[in-house]
Parts: sequence; structure tokens; C-alpha cells
Amino acid sequence: MSDESASPEVVYDPTDPMRRKEQTFPRLSLEMIQRIATYGEEESVPGGTLLFERGQRGVDFFVVLEGLIEIFERDKHGQPNVFTMHAARQFSGEMNLLNRRSIMVSARAAVDSRVIRVHPEAFRRMVGAEADISEIIMRAFILRRVGLIRTGYGGVVLVGPGHSADTLRIERFLVRNGYPHRLIDTELDPDADGLVECFQLKREQLPVVICPEHCFLQNPSTAQLADELGLTETIDPQHLYDVAVIGAGPAGLAASVYAASEGLSTIVIEGLAPGGQAGTSSKIENYLGFPTGISGQALAGRAQAQAQKFGARMAISRHASGIDCSQQPYRLQLDDGQSLLARVVIVATGARYRKLDVPGYERFEGEGIHYAATAMEGQLCKNEEVVVVGGGNSAGQAAVFLSRIARHVHILVRSNGLAATMSDYLVQRIALSADITLHTRSEVVALEGDDRLRTVTWRHRDSGELTQRPVGNMFVMIGAEPNTDWLGDCLALDPHGFVLSGRCADGHLLDSPYATTKPGIFAVGDVRAGSVKRVASGVGEGSVVIQAVHRYLHPEAS
Repeated sequence: MSDESASPEVVYDPTDPMRRKEQTFPRLSLEMIQRIATYGEEESVPGGTLLFERGQRGVDFFVVLEGLIEIFERDKHGQPNVFTMHAARQFSGEMNLLNRRSIMVSARAAVDSRVIRVHPEAFRRMVGAEADISEIIMRAFILRRVGLIRTGYGGVVLVGPGHSADTLRIERFLVRNGYPHRLIDTELDPDADGLVECFQLKREQLPVVICPEHCFLQNPSTAQLADELGLTETIDPQHLYDVAVIGAGPAGLAASVYAASEGLSTIVIEGLAPGGQAGTSSKIENYLGFPTGISGQALAGRAQAQAQKFGARMAISRHASGIDCSQQPYRLQLDDGQSLLARVVIVATGARYRKLDVPGYERFEGEGIHYAATAMEGQLCKNEEVVVVGGGNSAGQAAVFLSRIARHVHILVRSNGLAATMSDYLVQRIALSADITLHTRSEVVALEGDDRLRTVTWRHRDSGELTQRPVGNMFVMIGAEPNTDWLGDCLALDPHGFVLSGRCADGHLLDSPYATTKPGIFAVGDVRAGSVKRVASGVGEGSVVIQAVHRYLHPEAS
């Protein structure tokens, strides 16, 4: 006999920061506070004093000695909406205190209070020097960002059709960069019509991004959005960096962590978001040290925080567009017109998935054709059939993930099976899943649809038999093309465009397997010819290359 009045079952979610309040909003010991005081100054602040405001860069870190600090965002009328309060022995801040990005929330003294104020440079010194305090702060900052993402506080509202290529592009950028947002899907959300009418929008003007401080962006480019949200770095063209890492995949992030932690001034240039191809993986289960698996985005987010903790700068949403190899130090050109100088350049731009040669393919890119299978893409596939094209680990991880959401997953491979190209644990899961069908010796021959993809047709290569299914989302994960166009003729490349490393054109061995044909330029990860296309090997290369960087910068110590 059921009790209809019983409360619904609450599912425990260990990732919910509100269930980890002691770690999200910890209270420091008095001894820790005394050490923090040596990095800052104590001051009294009257109630109502604004300590920092959304949009500011490089704000101070505050520890409360007495009183309260309110954390708030302003509503559309400019009124404060308080959602967190820090009491005695608690501290302010979240992930943006580790970089020079715009802060997403505001803070003020709720009552007359005493605080320790630590300025940004002193804060970075403290995080680097005080290991136990740093651990508490870093964990709290990460959990607070997760909390902002879950609640949407400090974020933006994205309004647009959920299946639109531009809506997906903008949401993918926000998700991959861990920026809080709420999506109002005009195809599904009942609130959408009122919002569209309120702003007198036409459907062709969507998507739009609405910020708390009244910014209103109609279908912004990724660069415009990043600028408006304060995610970009302003680069001094005359400042000389020890190391410039181009690309923030696993190899680039590892190189930036090890370079910055060993005292080298480091900047990372990344066109979209940390993680590279690995950042789009729903779960990596064979990466050492994570027996239950970890998503590519979570792994990349932790690595980015680690690099910033040691002082690496992150220039996100800017692509490297060229490099002047005619003189040293090297000058790198960015696609927004900025440039920077570096003694050493580490090329870690990785590779991108190839496209299928099928009529009408470009028409459906972003409108049903995807190159990543994360929760964002997954929500488009609920109770539908989907196709995954590819036989590598990325395709296998995508198929297993999507099988929990979609009605059925079809995997298409041109070969006779998966064993030669996919890890065995994925092969076995696919074989045992009733929700996944593997189609060997098969290739896509036709795509049909209206405003987005509706059907996919594939052919068996031997029998010629055609199969057509109602598929609105196809995930293409085949092969790889290196991201080396920006290098011009600076470095020697193999016939496929991957960077040659470890030896000169005449066969003479260089002093590092990651050294290229230009002194002071190194290549790591998927962009390097002959590399093993795995997350762990990319991390290994990125960490090991710093030894060669030191030898190059300080030959007298070798």
C-alpha cells in the first residue's frame, strides 16, 4: 500500500556543493588567519560598503574577522539579490580570483565589519606558498563555481531555438568555459514567447544573450561574447614571456602547469575552451588515478585551475593566426589583431575530427551534425535514434553515453569491427548493450532534412544494401586533421600536416623528441607527428617537454 502523501525520494548527488557546505564555505582556523594576515592588511568597513562589483577585474580577497559580507547580483531593476553570506573566519571569492577575468558577482559589508584585505598579487603569492590554506581555498572556489553554474547566479540568459547551430555554438562556449547561464529554448520553453514579445524580437534575430547588467547581444560571435563577459585577456605586446603554450588540450594544460610551477612566466592561447577534443568526452574511464572515471571537461577544468594557481595566464577565445619565425624571441599573432612575444613556443594545438564527404553535409553542421557528445548535445537526443560515426575511443565513449539518453544508438564503421581501434572495455560495453547496434563495413551516403537533420542513410560497402533511419543527430568522430594552418612554413610538417619533431630534415637527432626544426619551438600532443592519441600520453608529453625548455633557456646549466 503506497502513501500518496509521502515526500518524493531525494536522490543524493555528491557533486551538489550545497551538500558540501563545510568545504564550499569553510571556516579557517585562527592560526591560518594569522598567516593570511601577513599577506594583507586588516581594516574596518562600515555596513553597506561595496567591496567589489560584477565586471571588475583583479578584485581583492577578503577574510571576515567580525561581521558579515553579502554576495549578490542585481536584478533587472538594479536591486541587489543576496544569495550568499560570509561570516567570521570565512572568505570571499571564486575561480575568477585566480585570473584576470571579470568577476561575476558583487560583494558588500552587510553590517559594520572587520576584514583582512589581500590584494591580487599578494593573494597569488599566498596561494603558491601556503599549501594547506591553498588546498582549502582551491576546493572552495571550484565548488562555488559549480554552485553558480547550477543556480545560474552571476550568469547570463540565452534565448533561442535549442537545435539552432548558433544557440548550440553559444551554449557550448558557455558550458566549456564553466560560465553560469540559463537556456530558454524557444522551441520548448513556455516562457519563451513572452520574453520574445517583451524585447520585440523577430525569430531571425535569435539567439540573444541577456546579461544581469542589461547587456543584450543578438547572436554574438564567440569573440564578442567572450569580450562582453570579460573572459579575454588584454596582452601587452612588449611583454616577453618565457613560454607561450598554443592550445589548451591535455598536452598544453600539462605544459602550462609544469612551466608555471617551475617559475617560468607562462601564457596559454586557446581558441574555444580548455580541454581540446578530450574536453568533449562525457567520461574518460582509463585515465590513471580516476577509477570511477572523469569527464573531459572536469579534468580540463581542474588542470586549468592548477595552471592558474601557479600563475599561468589564460587567453581564451583567441586563436593563434601566425608566427614570425625570422627572429627570436618569437612573435605570435592572434586572430583579434593582438600579438605577444615569447622565448619558447610550445605547439599543442591538437587535431580536429575530419568531415564526411556526403552531399549537403555542411548544411547540417550544427543543425544535427556534432563533433562532441556531452550533456548539452545529449539533451537534444532524448528518446530519438542517433548515429555515431567512428571506431575510436571518442566514438565509443559517445555511444555508451548517448545510449542512456537516446532511444537507440547506431555506430557506423567502415572496417570489420572495433577491436583494432577501441579500448576493450568500451568494445565489451557496446557488445552487451541492447540499446547500441554496431554496423560494420558501413558508410553514410545521404542526409536529408528541412531546417535541421531529419534522416540519415547508410550503405553496406559489400552488399550495397541501403538503410534509412529517422535520425536528427549524428556524431562524427573519424580520424584527425592537425591544427597547423597557422604555422605557415615555419616548421617542417609530415605529408598529413602534423609537426615533425625529434630530428632534423637530414635525419640528425635533436636533443628532445619534442624539439622541432626551429630552436625554442616544441610540439606536444596530438599535433605532433607520431604521437599516441591518448589523454595520458598528451599529459606526459606536456609535462616532460618542460625539461627540454629549461635546457634551451639555460644551456649553461645543462
